[in-house]
Amino acid sequence: MTQQDMRGRIQAKLEAAFAPVALEVIDESHQHAGHGGARPGGETHYRVRIASSAFAGKSRVEIHRSINTALAAELQERVHALAIEARAA
Repeated sequence: MTQQDMRGRIQAKLEAAFAPVALEVIDESHQHAGHGGARPGGETHYRVRIASSAFAGKSRVEIHRSINTALAAELQERVHALAIEARAA
């Protein structure tokens, strides 16, 4: 799997689940080389910046849980760490 594959999967799932007005998926795996969870080839550490009206009225914990649920397969499969910066749009 290439970096674009995992990044693309994350982006597609978040777009489908939350219809964001802004979305940025950043592969930060290179910053964690040699650390726990890092793998050759990367695709292990991501940062997501997302703004969606779907988050209106929800707490930070609720938003993070909903994102983690949407990405459950990726988190079980290969993604070791996911930093989330989310806000209501």
